[in-house]
Amino acid sequence: MKDADIKALLDQKLLEFNRPNFIPDDPVSIPHRYARKEDIEIGGLLAATIAWGRRDLIVRNAERMMELLWDAPYEFVMQADEEALHGLERFVYRTFQGPDLKGMVLGLRHIYQNLGGLEVVFALHPDATDTSGGISAYRKAMLATRGFEPRTAKHIADPAAGASAKRLNMYLRWMVRKDHAGVDFGIWNSLRPDQLICPLDVHTGNVGRKLGLLSRKQDDWKAALELTAALRRFDATDPVKYDLSLFGLGIFEGF
Repeated sequence: MKDADIKALLDQKLLEFNRPNFIPDDPVSIPHRYARKEDIEIGGLLAATIAWGRRDLIVRNAERMMELLWDAPYEFVMQADEEALHGLERFVYRTFQGPDLKGMVLGLRHIYQNLGGLEVVFALHPDATDTSGGISAYRKAMLATRGFEPRTAKHIADPAAGASAKRLNMYLRWMVRKDHAGVDFGIWNSLRPDQLICPLDVHTGNVGRKLGLLSRKQDDWKAALELTAALRRFDATDPVKYDLSLFGLGIFEGF
């Protein structure tokens, strides 16, 4: 397909999938429960952290996670005592389990108490051309937290080690993009949409390869950069909006 044809297809699918009816069955529905900025940030991050596997199971377990966090994630992060933190131990979703959730909560408490919050941490490299520096800063902050167990580190992707960081790039898309279509929030102003990297999973990767946008076979950080560079040909200021098109073509239409 020619670039003009690919762009027309992606623009058409963006109109179909980037709309409010996409939200209820997607992990993005979790932060959409909230109005407070910090609740959106924390609920979104935790939902994105467990976003692998079947979407219905992700949403169901993320909802259970929010219930354990009093359905007020920021309040819980900042105020939960040891008894409340112990109550997180019964959470289980695949390999992300109670100790991991407790460690994430403690890490988030450290970030909000001492580092200025999630937006500040992810935007520590405001002039960067991509999100790798911010993701690394977030990972470093979490791993440096007292009480954060080494076992939980595997749930925080490391682009420096080659990980595609699909879930964190999806989370950043939610926080940064500002198109007012209803799916993404656009509540962060310290990062720009053109800095975002396309969340790369099996669906976006397969569709990207079929469209000739991606040649690399591994779904890793280099592939995410390659796919994003291709999408910049269609919109240099907001390339990652097409994540919704690629994902929808793959999961809904079996493209």
